[in-house]
Amino acid sequence: MELNILAVGDVVSPAGVKYLQKTLRKLKQQYKVDFCVVNGENAAMVGLTPAHADEILDAGADVITLGNHTWNCRDIIPMIEDCPYLLRPANFPPQQPGRGWGVFETKAGPVAVVNLIGRCDMAFGPDNPFLLMEKLLPQLDTRLILVDFHAEATSEKLAMGYHLDGRVSAVWGTHTHVPTADCQILPQGTGYITDLGMTGPARSILGVLPEQSVAGFRGELTSRFKAAPGPCKLEGAVFTIDTATGRCVHAEGVRIHED
Repeated sequence: MELNILAVGDVVSPAGVKYLQKTLRKLKQQYKVDFCVVNGENAAMVGLTPAHADEILDAGADVITLGNHTWNCRDIIPMIEDCPYLLRPANFPPQQPGRGWGVFETKAGPVAVVNLIGRCDMAFGPDNPFLLMEKLLPQLDTRLILVDFHAEATSEKLAMGYHLDGRVSAVWGTHTHVPTADCQILPQGTGYITDLGMTGPARSILGVLPEQSVAGFRGELTSRFKAAPGPCKLEGAVFTIDTATGRCVHAEGVRIHED
């Protein structure tokens, strides 16, 4: 049996949430998707609110992953504690709320999803994600394992892909909001892409008003990030997994957009 996994890149702004609601179910039908993971940490621009989380799940996501903006909207904390379908990076300090991985039922049996965060150029020091995965893999009693690696450096993401090649079904990168052209199957059978891209304002700089982002790089004082107006896009990837082996047999980038 084959299982089609859809991974959707970082949802940015309420407009990105609305576009996800508009397009996700149709996209799942088009690719015959059996299980969908959406990174939602920018739904409120910096952070995720409970209302946005509910909207993303109602739109058709099976699991929401997070990243470096996990704690920007503190009202998400009770939901992170209670909702098994909402994951924060597993290598956050263990005293922080929530869970970093979960095992979920599908038509082909259990699928594990692990959320990790990178350390290269992040403004804090989470645990080493490579060493954490070594400890975590023996606990995942399934051959179907998916990893969202929320990281800045392309080298760190690719290193994680090769580190886990043949031991998990797919590894994808999030955080940089720009889709990469390297969707592939690694030598030992793990599906991989360095970054899924983003879901939200298409005519923007990572979802932000271009003039606001440019002003920041010029050294000017700027206000809180504002979402760019105009058409939206959805970016991600589809991985087809052979459930007998846990290996990826097809990997394909996905992009849809408004005119």
